[in-house]
Amino acid sequence: KEKCRAGNSSLHKGLWLQSHYCLKEQTLGCLWLLRCSPQPDQQSALGAWQVPEKSKAPLQRNKFLLNINVGGKLFQIAYSIVARYPVTRLGKLALYTDPTKKLQLCDDYSVQKNEYFFDRDPSIFHYIFHFYRSGVLWIMDEICPSNFVEEIEYWGIHLKYSQRCCRILFEEKQDELSEYLKIQKELVAELEPLDSGEQFEGKFLGRFREMIWNLIENPYSSVAAKIIAVMSSFFVLISIVGMTLSTVEEMKHKTGKVWMEQLEMICAIFFTSEYFMRLISSSSFKNFLRAAFNAVDLVTILPFYIQILFESLDEGDTLYHEELHKMENVSKLGKVLKLIKLMRIFRILKLARHSTGLRAFGFTMRQCYQQVCCLFLFIAMGVFTFSALMHSVEHDVPGTNFTSIPYAWWWAAVSLSTVGYGDTVPDTVLGRMVAFGCISFGIILNGMPISILYNKFSDYYAKLKAHENEISRLLKLSRRLCLKERILRKLSECCRDDPRSHH
Repeated sequence: KEKCRAGNSSLHKGLWLQSHYCLKEQTLGCLWLLRCSPQPDQQSALGAWQVPEKSKAPLQRNKFLLNINVGGKLFQIAYSIVARYPVTRLGKLALYTDPTKKLQLCDDYSVQKNEYFFDRDPSIFHYIFHFYRSGVLWIMDEICPSNFVEEIEYWGIHLKYSQRCCRILFEEKQDELSEYLKIQKELVAELEPLDSGEQFEGKFLGRFREMIWNLIENPYSSVAAKIIAVMSSFFVLISIVGMTLSTVEEMKHKTGKVWMEQLEMICAIFFTSEYFMRLISSSSFKNFLRAAFNAVDLVTILPFYIQILFESLDEGDTLYHEELHKMENVSKLGKVLKLIKLMRIFRILKLARHSTGLRAFGFTMRQCYQQVCCLFLFIAMGVFTFSALMHSVEHDVPGTNFTSIPYAWWWAAVSLSTVGYGDTVPDTVLGRMVAFGCISFGIILNGMPISILYNKFSDYYAKLKAHENEISRLLKLSRRLCLKERILRKLSECCRDDPRSHH
């Protein structure tokens, strides 16, 4: 009995050792140790166990285990597990036999501990470790997409190893983040001027040009710059009012016409001087011509000088030209001049230089151009469809205005916009049913983009305004600091010059 018991115990012990060795081979890849853990008894979400922080016992060296230190946290994984993915960084680390190549894959190596150190985010590496254990890359919603993509690219793991549902949601989140960052970058560029004070250093008359640039382009730099910005907006409004009053019948007599011409000349001189000051203070002539606001400034001052040029060229051929549009021999020239004078209406766009609301509106239109183009496409489809239907049911009615499809375009456009002038109406029952369908389609069509455009406009306006206020606050703070420095410098100079200070 004693021998049988001893034999059975040795047999059981051998089987236990054999099964323990097999189990160890299968599960060594799943073992990871976390040092410096504040909660030693806490179980990981990946089903691993943690070594207590106070445990000072050194880890045993094992030729089957790969010791990895990621950001101060120790992970252990079997060579056979990581070797299944030879393209990844850890797979190469397990398969390479040359120590030099291994050192190129990691940031540092400890010979005593046989430990490879990586200066990466350990919280992201938990998901990398789980991928080696299960073969599936899990993605959590709270993870930053940019940081996660950067980490998996470093470790050489492709996003295709994740589940399809998680990958679709992650790619959508990544696209939203990229679009958000792009809009934020464009919003910042919307308020930042083309030039900066640093670009004038070392250039011809750099200090003088920088002073003019701050005076014209940076209204927060000084009180004089604010006055010039207010004057610019004031002259724009005066010019538009003068152009409007020049069309009034009472202002077309000789005295009123002279006053309007003098007002136009004063506004043109101010706009011209403002344009040349911007041109002189620009650090790059090419960038100056490409700027949209500078093109608007040029278009607003050209009509005045073109009108003077045409009138001076025609003075020798005309004995009497009190009013240019009354001359019979220059009727074509008068139409051209009227068209040129009409270009002065673009002066209203100069207000966008100093108006955050107009900038936000223009930025909204640029960002939502696809939605706006789709809206115009739907309007065109509705106009063509309902005009064709209206012509088909109304063209046989005596005295109808729907004699052709092009004649019905105006009715369809007015009905789709829900304006309804009433100048053209259908007479038949079918025609009224078509009109009801056209008006209903117009109501749905007009309600679609309003929420999208308004939400984006309010969001962009708030961000532009916040950025503008931040710039203003920083400039005010810098001016206060400069003022304090000047006061302290003056006081120190006065104390040095005062002879009583030496006694």
